[in-house]
Amino acid sequence: MAWANVSNISTANVDSATDNPANARTDIYNAFVELTAVINGRGTVNGVASLDSTTKVPAAQLPATFISTSGDITLQPNSARVSFEDIINLEPIDHSSLPASPSKGDIAFLTTDSLSALKNKPVYYNGTAWYYFDDTTVD
Repeated sequence: MAWANVSNISTANVDSATDNPANARTDIYNAFVELTAVINGRGTVNGVASLDSTTKVPAAQLPATFISTSGDITLQPNSARVSFEDIINLEPIDHSSLPASPSKGDIAFLTTDSLSALKNKPVYYNGTAWYYFDDTTVD
């Protein structure tokens, strides 16, 4: 069932005390059909996510991949900490693919360094330069 559509609801025959109740019947019925779509659309495709007993969206209703069509994805928990229970996988990239304007704290897994030598090491940006995690060598 598709999610409700406001264009299917009309108040033309129910918005005045002088409206004819017989004419209002169709408008009221159509509004109930849309309300039913909202109720039945919980936890369904093209509907709305439900919440479990702990007020969280169940994992089965979350996508396996988040893709932003408007830029970065930001996680900003109230605790100021993002925790991962398992492994974080950084897509390996070549030095030439590092961002032109990195931000302090950016992390990447380099396949090559600025000299195109194979490195296969994680690096971080300290606000001035990219550094390898295992030493203080500037890339």
